[in-house]
Amino acid sequence: MNKEEQVIMGFRDLYNKMVSLNKDKMEDSLKGYKPSEVHCMEYIEKNVDSNVTTLAESLYMTSGAISKITKKLIKKGLIESYQKPDNKKEIYFMLTEQGKVVYKIHEELHKEFQERDKAVFEQVTEEQFDSMLSFLEKYSRHLDAEIKKKDIDIKSK
Repeated sequence: MNKEEQVIMGFRDLYNKMVSLNKDKMEDSLKGYKPSEVHCMEYIEKNVDSNVTTLAESLYMTSGAISKITKKLIKKGLIESYQKPDNKKEIYFMLTEQGKVVYKIHEELHKEFQERDKAVFEQVTEEQFDSMLSFLEKYSRHLDAEIKKKDIDIKSK
């Protein structure tokens, strides 16, 4: 296996381990909420004037899937929709008080997991962080370009 394959396999393995370690606690603490719903609420809380388009782009989902999720979240009383006085066409979302409670639980879990893993990150040098961040940025830009190509291919069919 070459180094490129080792890196890809390493990312996959790390991701699977994180999911495995975090899964039970997440499911227990966020019972009744799907990961896609929680991530949707997280995006809405962190980004003012979130709408179906921005959610779909950021969560790499279709607008149809986001519409279904937001309808469920509204029905559950976790988000509410609003419009701006100068733009009656666009619908935006914000968390309700109940939604903020779920968001805070999710954030606390992330802090707990980060604290658990802190010992590893304390051993990483600034140069190593810079190198990893640079790689992640390059790889992310590449994947963004591939996603854009895929979207163009789908729309042209």
